[in-house]
Amino acid sequence: MAIEDRSVISITPEAVEAILGIRAQEPDAEELALTVSITGVKGLLFTYELTFIPVVDAAATDVLQRFDDLPVVVRADSVARLEGATIRAGEGTLGIDNPNSPSPKIAAGTAELTGPLADKIATILETQINPAIAGHGGFAELVAVEGDTVYLRLGGGCVGCGLAQVTLGQGIEVAIRTAVPEVGAIIDVTDHASGTNPYYEAAKK
Repeated sequence: MAIEDRSVISITPEAVEAILGIRAQEPDAEELALTVSITGVKGLLFTYELTFIPVVDAAATDVLQRFDDLPVVVRADSVARLEGATIRAGEGTLGIDNPNSPSPKIAAGTAELTGPLADKIATILETQINPAIAGHGGFAELVAVEGDTVYLRLGGGCVGCGLAQVTLGQGIEVAIRTAVPEVGAIIDVTDHASGTNPYYEAAKK
């Protein structure tokens, strides 16, 4: 039996109505649940799959939620990445607003930050940021500090990575600004065109 005491996603009333209308066209509709899962990454966003399965086929590790007459199964391997997401109805379609991104998460650190701004940034890179992005084969290094402007270079798997700007904007930059609020602009000076082994390769045009 799937886990039922946890709330992972939300669905707008309009989306529930639309999904129930689609389900009504299926055989044994009353026995079906909507399943939601993440299937991969495209560009800077997750890709999703929404299908119907019999409620009884939900795995024990899946999360089962109920929205009026609509049971929804969130697949176990997608739960963490769908936390806080909302399914909404658009113009003849369904959309998912997901606060999560494929960018690696950078945890808050406890290292003491003292000295000049450059020393503080170097400490954040060493103790928080590089351990987090090392799993993607990448690292970040401080190039220079001019006034309150910080110049960074990404290396390893981050060079040429299609998600580098997500990692910088939602991971590295947030971590730096949280720990060192006096920082001004944060500028990426990486030559991403030189990347030979990016963790996630940008789509070729």
